[in-house]
Amino acid sequence: MAENTEQRVPNLSTPGRTFGWWDMFVHPDDDPRGGSYKGERDVLAGYLRDYRLTFRLKCDGLDAEQLARRSVEPSTLSLLGLIRHLTDVERSWFQRIMAGADAPRFYPDETEWEVEADPAMVAKAWADWEAAVAFSEEFVATAESMDVLAKGGGDDPGELREVMVHMIEEYSRHCGHADLLRERIDGRVGQ
Repeated sequence: MAENTEQRVPNLSTPGRTFGWWDMFVHPDDDPRGGSYKGERDVLAGYLRDYRLTFRLKCDGLDAEQLARRSVEPSTLSLLGLIRHLTDVERSWFQRIMAGADAPRFYPDETEWEVEADPAMVAKAWADWEAAVAFSEEFVATAESMDVLAKGGGDDPGELREVMVHMIEEYSRHCGHADLLRERIDGRVGQ
């Protein structure tokens, strides 16, 4: 990783806060996100991949207690709850709606946000999320085109491109939530 020699610049709107590469999750030279995307499928898959990576970065390095912490009261949001939520969102849109598979929710609405500082719960949540993402990526990579229609989910089947845009929106919104949660946990900000 490249050594950062930039001077810290005070954030005048928040006393005591500074900005610089020192507080980022990865140095820009080492950032795995972004690229030169060409064509509709590549652009949509690339942006969704980047938001998934961003979400993962915001959770990296935290233990079970930190991931389960509801750090922005009175909200019940936690990073672990977001992992579980995004798992079910992936499964719902790609497995149930697009592929027409029997893919019930892992975390029903009434339990999605009920998390504990349990390493086994964290490991299961990450494994479920990774499996859901792997299915989604494979579905997109092997789809005949972005015009593919949903096989499940109602009388008005949507196209794969619509699901991709929705998922980009879903991750971008929750990456914003993760920013606030992470900053309250250990002071890490942005990126």
